[in-house]
Parts: sequence; structure tokens; C-alpha cells
Amino acid sequence: MKIKQIINYLLVALLAIQLVSCDNKEAIDSPFSGTPTERLNAKEKELNDLLMSSELGWKAVYFTDNTQLGGFTHLFKFKDGKVDMASDFNNDTSIQSSEYDIILGSTVSLVFTTKNRIHLLSDSNSFPIASLRGKGYLGDFQFLYYGQENGEIIFRTSRSFQEVRFVKAKATDWTDLAQSRLMVPNVAGATTRPLFRLLEINDGTKVSQFDFNFTSASRFATSNSIETGSSVTNNIGIAYTPTGIIVSPAVKVGSQSLSAFTYDAATGNFNATGTAGVSASIKYSTKPLVLTDDFKGVVNGPRLTYAYINGDLKGAQTNSLLFNNLVAAAKATLLPTQDFNRISLIFNDPVNGTFIQYSFTGGKGAINHYLIAKEDPVNKTIKLTDDGWSMATPPAFLADIDKQILDPAGLYLKKEKFTIRYSNTIYTFTSASSNFRMTTYAL
Repeated sequence: MKIKQIINYLLVALLAIQLVSCDNKEAIDSPFSGTPTERLNAKEKELNDLLMSSELGWKAVYFTDNTQLGGFTHLFKFKDGKVDMASDFNNDTSIQSSEYDIILGSTVSLVFTTKNRIHLLSDSNSFPIASLRGKGYLGDFQFLYYGQENGEIIFRTSRSFQEVRFVKAKATDWTDLAQSRLMVPNVAGATTRPLFRLLEINDGTKVSQFDFNFTSASRFATSNSIETGSSVTNNIGIAYTPTGIIVSPAVKVGSQSLSAFTYDAATGNFNATGTAGVSASIKYSTKPLVLTDDFKGVVNGPRLTYAYINGDLKGAQTNSLLFNNLVAAAKATLLPTQDFNRISLIFNDPVNGTFIQYSFTGGKGAINHYLIAKEDPVNKTIKLTDDGWSMATPPAFLADIDKQILDPAGLYLKKEKFTIRYSNTIYTFTSASSNFRMTTYAL
């Protein structure tokens, strides 16, 4: 064997010895104790012991997607593979039992293996708004364990990697769920309050206002600045508490973030207070924050039809509760086989002028109420007054709806930015003196 080959073999041997030595040193110096499997098993036991360590269980306010949904409060009490659970998803806040498991994968996960309240958020057949059809509430029932911090258990959801924190529950948390449900109509807005709402923030030197539109089904509010040229928004998910609401993301006021709002029963406002004069308030307004010119050209223009079509617009979020209640009361007087079909506001018809047409299903004939229409350019409303009916005696069952449409203070007309089912432009008619608001298609 040549000298050069011998030297090459010796170099390879020395390199191999060094690699083995390095491997041994790394094994000795490794920051990890045990094999990966042993570490996962230890983590599994750590989580299980932790879940059972709280005598009164754990509480989590779960915002599945705070860009379009609010938060849902859940309570859990774990014991040897069984879990007692309650939530404020709906009015059923009772405690229900099911099973859970801790599974090993790339990390340790808590999985709720049998059906319980948490699964209501992951049911694709149950969705709060049309855009979430087939997606449900975007919830999860598998939570990846990421350790502890300040007594809280940190999880991330398996599907969306959303952080969820479990905090130790108090005895009052279990009874507070039912109390939190009592806050729902206060957030939605009572019929005894003005229809219009706003979010007002004060950074200590300046007050800014945003419109505020809340959707109960999704627990979500859209809130846009009313200042000309401003694109600032405070769109927020809402979770209920016995004393008010929690919002996510928090409302930014200057350098401060406000997330806990307290309900004031006297005014109906929800108030949050920071430091140095910083505050935020969700409050009522007796008129729209911004009056549009959408009423112009309607009274003296071409023939125009705006129709509330019951089959398509009955569930529109822009219908006020007062409007829905009046339609339901009128429907209750009809035969079981009959229903509302449309409430149409028709302007400038060549034959009949301006009139309301009430039409029905089930063989009941349409009823017309003829009107005189005028613009009120000062208050930016349309005012409608009586000019006779298509029948000798005005129908009593339509009196309450008709009274609202003929409000002496007038109707605000607003072209909305959304559509419902069809591409037709949506317009809302809102009473200038009551909580009446009707959603219509422009036809």
C-alpha cells in the first residue's frame, strides 16, 4: 500500500473518532433530558395534572375569529378523562358532561372527544351569518398545549392556531354565565332606546366618533370613523359579561388599549375608562351620525320602487326589532295559509302617483295606500302623508306599520353598501322619530 493511501486512511479514521467524540459530548451537554417520547409523556402528565389542579375548574373566553365573530365564554372542570362544561353560547347555560383526552403528536393536545358545548362552535351546519354558511362559528375542539404563564394555561387551536387561555375559574363564574346572557338585549339595543348608535373615544385631548352597527348572531360590531377622509375603523368582536362586555381586538385610544366596557343602565351606554382622561363609550344617538343625500331625486324623479320582500329580507340585520314586531303582529291577524309578500314604496307612478302597496301570499289581494310625498331638504328626509286607500275603510291590521311609514318627522333614506342574496341595491327607510327601520331592494 502506498504511503499516500495509508495517510488518507489514517485521516478518515481520525475524523470518525472526532465525530463520535462530538456526538458523545453533545449527548452529555444536551439541554433536553430524556428521549423525545419521554419528554412528550412528561408533558402529557404535566397538562393532565394541571387541568385537574383547579378545584373550581377553568374559564376561557374563546374568540374564534375576531375579524368577524365575537367571543364565547366556556367553563371546564376536568377529572380523570371526564369534563363538566358550560357556556354562554345560548340561553342553555346548564352544566353538561362529556369526555376529553390528551393526545401525543408533534406536541401535546387537549381534545374534547365527545360532544359538548365547545362543539357548537365547530358545527358547520350552524352558522350565524350567510358568509359563514358551511363554516359554522370557525371553532375548534382540539387545543395544542403551549405551557403556562402567570397561572394561566396557554393553548393554540389546531386549525387556525388561535391563542386561547384558560384561567382558574371562581365559584361565581358558573352562575355568571346566566347573568351574562341578560346582557344580550342591552348590547343589541332596546326598542325603548334610539335606533342609532355610535362609538365615541376620547384620547384626553380630542373626541372622535364612529358609527356602531352590531350583529347579534355573530356577536360582531362594525365601527367606522364619521370624519371626512378618515378610514379608521374599530371593528370588534364582543363577549358578554354580567356587568358589560369584553371586546377583541381592544379599542386603541392613543397609546392605551381598552377592552372591558361596563354597562350603564340609566343611559344604556357601555363605558371603558383608561388613564389621563382616556375613555371610550358605546352610546345612543337620536339621529344618524351622517345624514346622506340619498333622499334627493326620489320624490320628483322617475318611477322608483323600493320593496321589502318578506321571503328574502325577513332576516336582514338592518330591519329594526320594532319593524319585525309590527310585521309579526300584522301577520298574526291573517289566515294560517297567508303571509306578507311585499311592502313596496312606489314613487311617481304614471297612474297612481306615490303609494304603498301591501301584497300577500295565500290568495289575499293587494292593498294600496295612496300618498303625497315631499322632500325635507333641511332634515334630509322624505315626508309622506295620506291621500286615500284602495278600499273604503283603511285596514286596521296595517295601521301600526302604516303609521310608522307616515311618520310626520319623515323617513331617512340610506343606500347601503351590502347586498342580500341578489345584486339589487339595498336601501333602508328609517323613521326620524322612532326605532322603525325597514330594509328594501331597489327594483
